[in-house]
Amino acid sequence: TYLNMLSSFIPDKDRIITIEDAAELRLQQRHVIRLEARPANVEGQGHVSIRQLVINALRMRPDRIVVGEVRGGEALDMLQAMNTGHEGSLTTAHANSPRDTLSRLETMCLMAGMDLPIRAIREQIASAVDLIVHQSRMRDGSRKIVNVTEVQGMEGDVIVMSDIFAFEQQGIENGVIVGRLKATGIRPKFIDQIEASGLHLPANIFGARLF
Repeated sequence: TYLNMLSSFIPDKDRIITIEDAAELRLQQRHVIRLEARPANVEGQGHVSIRQLVINALRMRPDRIVVGEVRGGEALDMLQAMNTGHEGSLTTAHANSPRDTLSRLETMCLMAGMDLPIRAIREQIASAVDLIVHQSRMRDGSRKIVNVTEVQGMEGDVIVMSDIFAFEQQGIENGVIVGRLKATGIRPKFIDQIEASGLHLPANIFGARLF
């Protein structure tokens, strides 16, 4: 999966906890703890939810948490974890676009039953999430990354987003859509965090002009 590929770039020294409905992630780092949800038995007992696992994972001193997919109230716990020292955590969600992803996250946070106002939830999202990578199924049946979008913060009650890369279709060859991810020319605001961690990316990777 794409999440597997992204997870492969996590430094080997990090303590990682993965949380899934069914174990599919295959991380090769040294310090990986795998947690798996469990359905109830025939007597209706023994159920262990993704949300319970996220809460318990926070007690295990992880550097990063990787959740296979968020579908409900665990989204709020995941956001709170990302806002309290677990930067670089990863998860997936089903949505039609990067903007729709934020709406889905809001809905899932409300499912946590914490009775939070929408603005408070949006502030949590804007603070916790740096980047949304949107993968879409194309008309030819292939799956492609179509947006790499930065979550830049809040303006009033609205979460501000900007595409850093967007898919540009260049044609169809033998029934297959061909194209490339094209830089939009926007330099992401979180680049300072990346450089502070020791990674230095050339400015032209974002299509920015060099003077």
